[in-house]
Amino acid sequence: MTAQSRDILVTSALPYANGPIHLGHLVEYIQTDIWVRFQKARGHRCLYVCADDAHGTPIMLKARSEGIPPEELIERVGQEHQRDFADFLVGFDHYHSTHSPENRHFAELIYNRLKDQGHITRRTIRQAYDPEAGMFLPDRFIKGECPRCGAPDQYGDSCEACGATYTPTDLKHPVSAISGATPVERESEHFFFRLADFEGMLRDWTASGSLQDGIRNKLREWFEAGLNDWDISRDAPYWGFEIPDAPGKFFYVWLDAPIGYMASFRHYCDRHGLDFDAWWGADSRAELHHFIGKDIAYFHTLFWPAMLHGAGFRTPTAVHCHGFLTVNGQKMSKSRGTFIQARTYLEHLQPEYLRYYFAAKLGSGVDDIDLSLEDFTARVNSDLVGKVVNIASRCAGFIQKRFDGRLADTLPDADLYDRFRRAGEEIARLYEAREFAQAMREIMALADVANQYVDEQKPWVLAREEDTLPRVQGICTQGLNLFRVLMAYLKPVLPAMAARAETFLDIPPLTWADVEEPLTASRIRPYEPLMTRVDPKAVQALLEASRENLQPAQTAVPEGPLTRDPIREEIAFEDFAKVDLRIARIQKAEHVEGADKLLRLTLDLGGETRQVFAGIKAAYDPASLQGRLTVMVANLAPRKMKFGLSEGMVLAAGPGGKDLFILSPDTGAEPGMRVK
Repeated sequence: MTAQSRDILVTSALPYANGPIHLGHLVEYIQTDIWVRFQKARGHRCLYVCADDAHGTPIMLKARSEGIPPEELIERVGQEHQRDFADFLVGFDHYHSTHSPENRHFAELIYNRLKDQGHITRRTIRQAYDPEAGMFLPDRFIKGECPRCGAPDQYGDSCEACGATYTPTDLKHPVSAISGATPVERESEHFFFRLADFEGMLRDWTASGSLQDGIRNKLREWFEAGLNDWDISRDAPYWGFEIPDAPGKFFYVWLDAPIGYMASFRHYCDRHGLDFDAWWGADSRAELHHFIGKDIAYFHTLFWPAMLHGAGFRTPTAVHCHGFLTVNGQKMSKSRGTFIQARTYLEHLQPEYLRYYFAAKLGSGVDDIDLSLEDFTARVNSDLVGKVVNIASRCAGFIQKRFDGRLADTLPDADLYDRFRRAGEEIARLYEAREFAQAMREIMALADVANQYVDEQKPWVLAREEDTLPRVQGICTQGLNLFRVLMAYLKPVLPAMAARAETFLDIPPLTWADVEEPLTASRIRPYEPLMTRVDPKAVQALLEASRENLQPAQTAVPEGPLTRDPIREEIAFEDFAKVDLRIARIQKAEHVEGADKLLRLTLDLGGETRQVFAGIKAAYDPASLQGRLTVMVANLAPRKMKFGLSEGMVLAAGPGGKDLFILSPDTGAEPGMRVK
C-alpha cells in the first residue's frame, strides 16, 4: 500500500446458475480479471467479488425437470462455474451465491427502506397465465412479435431486434414458452418500485462520468420516454425470497441479483475483518466498479443506482459495459461448432491463448468483438511465441551454458532499458482506461524492438570468440531484462506465464514498480519453454467437439464427397435470383441520434431516392461516404425502425466493427444499374 493507494471494489455480472460457462461469458470475466490484476500490480487494494445468480423460474423449472431440489441444482452448477473460472485464471477474491443469508438480509433491508420512504406501491395488474402449466408466466417465458418493430420470436420483456422494452401483455401473438399454450390474462396484486421518484438523481449520476458515451445516449432515450414503475414481485410458484409480510409473493430475481454484489462482499468482510460500511456506505471513499454486458445496462444504470440511493447506500463509481462475442464473424452456433463451452475449450487449448486474444481485441467501448479462430492461431503464435517468448529462449541458453546462469553486473544499453521502463506509464494509462487492445499493441511494439536488438547484436556470432564473451553476457542480460519488463506489463493478461517467467528468472512475483531497476548480477534457472504454439489441429478438434449434430436421429446421412456440408444452409438458385442488387450513389450520410451503430444513408438509385439505416458507424466517417458508390438490395421490403423507415439494405463485407466494407469500385457504373 502506498500513499496514493486506492480502495477499489470490482464486480462482474452474476452468471445464472442453470447452465455452463461459455466463451461469450468469458469476455466479461477475463476483461474484469485483467483490470483487477493490473490494479493490484500497481499497489492498490482491489477486491474482486462475484456470485452465482441462483433464483428465478428457469432454475425452478430445470430442477423440477431433473427431479432434484433447486438447492441441489445451484450447488452443482456453482461448483462447475467456479472450476471453469479458476481454470481460466479468473482470480476472484470471493465467490458466493444469491441464495444466501446475506442476500436475503440485504434484499429485505433495501425493500423495507424503500417502502418506508414511499417508493414502493401496490396495484392489481392483469398478467399472462399459462392455463396448462398452472402458473403466471415470467417475461422471458412468453414469446411473440415485438409491439414496436414487429420482429417475431421476441421475449416478453425486451426486443433483441430494435432494443425496445415493454411488458409481456404488449406482445403480439404471444405463446407460453413452457407449454406452448396461448396465455390468458388473470389479475394479481403486485409490488412496484417507483423509479420516477429518482429521475433527478439518476440524471445527475448518469452525467457524472460513470458511463460510456453509448450507454449514456441510450439512457437519454429512456429518460425521454419516461421512467416507468418497475414490477419487483412475482407470484408463487417461484424460486427466490418471499417478500416480508406478503405470503405467496416473491422478490423478482432482478431485484436480488445485483444485491448479490453486496451479499458476496459482506460474506468476504465477515471472513476477513473488513468494515462493510466503509465500502458501501453513502459517504464511502472507496471505488465501486461494475463490469457487465450491454444487454443488462438498463438494470444496472437505472434501477440499481436508484435502489442503492433510496436505501441509503453509495452508488457505483462506474458501470463498464462490453459488447457481445461472435465466432468467425457469426453468432455462436451449435451446428457450426462455434458455441464453445469453457470446459470444452480447456480440453483442447491453453486458457492464456484466449486471455491474450480477448485482450488484443477489447477496448473501452461497447462494440462486439469477434473470435476469428484463424486470426487467433496466427496472433498468439506470432505475438506470444514468436516475439515475447523468443526473447527469453534466444538469450537464456548463452547465460546458462557460458556463464553458469549468472547475469552481467551492468546493462550495455541503459538507455534502451529506460525506454522500456518509461513506456510503462502509457501502458498503465491504457490498462486503466480498459484500452487493452492498444496496450497489447504497445507491448508488442516493444517486443519487436527487443528482438531487433538481439538480431543486431548477434550474440551467436560473438560467442565464437573468447575475447567477446563478456559482450555476449551483457547482450543476453540486456535481452532478458527487456523480456522481464514485458512480462511485468503482460502479467495482468498472462498470470501463469508470468509465474513461469518469475521461476525461470528466480525472482519474487513481479509488480509494476519492479521495472524501475534492472535485474543484474544474479542467477537464472535453466530455461524451460514458457508457452508452446497453438496447434491448428487442436483448434479443429475444438470445433468438432463443440458441434452439435442437428440431423434428425431417424435420418441416415450418406457418406462420401457429395454429402451436404452441415455447416452451410443452402437455398435454391431461384430464391437467390429474386434478390435485386443495384448500384446506388450515397447522396448523404448522417449520424443517427441515439444509435450506437447506425448511419442514415440517402441513396440515389438513378432517379429514385431511398433511405437506408446501415450498421456501419464504427467503420466509416459519414463525410467520407458522400458521393461514393455502394451496392444495395433494392427489392427488400421496407422495415419500420424506431429511427424511421429503412427502404432496403446495403451489402457489406468484413469481420465487423471498423473492418467493414460497403463501397463499390467507381468503374463507370451508374446508379440504378443491376449487379449481375
